[in-house]
Amino acid sequence: MNSVAPVRTIRLADLSPEERQRLTQRSGAISMDVTSVVRQIVEDVRQKGDEAVREYTERFDGVKLDSLEVPRVEIEAALDSIDQHLAEAMSIAASNIRAFHSAQIHPEPVVETSPGVKVWRVWRPIERVGVYVPGGGARYPSTVLMHAVPASVAGCSEIVLCTPPGPDGKVPEATLAAAALSGVTRVFSIGGAQAIAAMAYGTQTIPPVQKIFGPGNVYVTAAKMLVFGDVDIDKPAGPSELVIIADDTADPRETAADLIAQSEHAPDNASILVTTSESLAEAVLSELTRQLEDLPNRDRVISSFRSNGFILLVEDLAQAVGFVNEYAPEHLQIVTVSPREILEGINNAGSIFLGRYSPVPAGDYAVGSNHVLPTSGSARTFGPLSTEEFGKWVQVQELTQEGLRSISNAVTVMARAENLEGHARAIEVRFSV
Repeated sequence: MNSVAPVRTIRLADLSPEERQRLTQRSGAISMDVTSVVRQIVEDVRQKGDEAVREYTERFDGVKLDSLEVPRVEIEAALDSIDQHLAEAMSIAASNIRAFHSAQIHPEPVVETSPGVKVWRVWRPIERVGVYVPGGGARYPSTVLMHAVPASVAGCSEIVLCTPPGPDGKVPEATLAAAALSGVTRVFSIGGAQAIAAMAYGTQTIPPVQKIFGPGNVYVTAAKMLVFGDVDIDKPAGPSELVIIADDTADPRETAADLIAQSEHAPDNASILVTTSESLAEAVLSELTRQLEDLPNRDRVISSFRSNGFILLVEDLAQAVGFVNEYAPEHLQIVTVSPREILEGINNAGSIFLGRYSPVPAGDYAVGSNHVLPTSGSARTFGPLSTEEFGKWVQVQELTQEGLRSISNAVTVMARAENLEGHARAIEVRFSV
């Protein structure tokens, strides 16, 4: 390891307003070249169905598939085939995810807005949803759990999963086991933009879904943006992010380990330490250098640090909170004397982890909270993936005769003010002799 610091240090007080703004801005733009390529793939799948899906799978994945769908017997058998320690770990994670997400949907009260006028909402699931799980060099059974368990809790009758095949043309057993644990109904061994198009429009084999979820590369993201409107989609996912707010009570070893953990996802991730303590900053830099020496994913982490990572020195914790609300990170970890006091000032963050024993990897897998989170500053307006995104609330009204009579004048006056005579007469006809 060379002597160059693995991550730069910045003092917030030294930044101009323009520099501060650049520090918090991230771009989610997709190039016109990528969009053009993906538009052709989407159109081909829309027109030719399975034929196009097979052609693109062979071209991009190097696999010629005899069948696009994984037999149900293979999905069920995967739980017994994988390492049993992994099976047990995924079972614990699935149980915790189910518990947390089950608490998010509950009956709402009937509100009587006026005597005889009742209004309420009822929950209705989306009937068929699609989940995309990336493939390639990384396989993420946890992504299956984080999407499919809430979909199952919501009551979706069909949960369709698409994921790229391996070199042998098969879906990894861990992914299939996660599908079995989480309630996935059908699995297809296809990936990329062609999988998104297939779920959006349907093919001879793959049913069209009503909403598509799941992360992916820039081609997958572009495909989701192109099909949006014909089918609903979740929030497009950008590079992953972590901000740690820490004071001089934080452990440098743990802080460095947390920054490294976040940066090993991908070379464009962002891992940021915001601290009031110069001594902590210096100790973390030393720990980063030491811990990176034997890390298997060292090159990826260093690339991430050099592109998007930094240590930000602030004068006090109020400045730290202000920066976090500007940055709106996907993950926020607070390691201070009183983390809950800091929490009160945080408005913009996808998922917040309080204290030294609440590291982000715990939330990635087994806490029960969802690890599908807003990125690229979208935490200013969006929250984590929830059970509610797999369904919708339907509004219901029930009025008695006297209830309608009590608000009839308000309705007819407002209707006529808007030149909607038919609206007014629809009320009055119920009380005419």
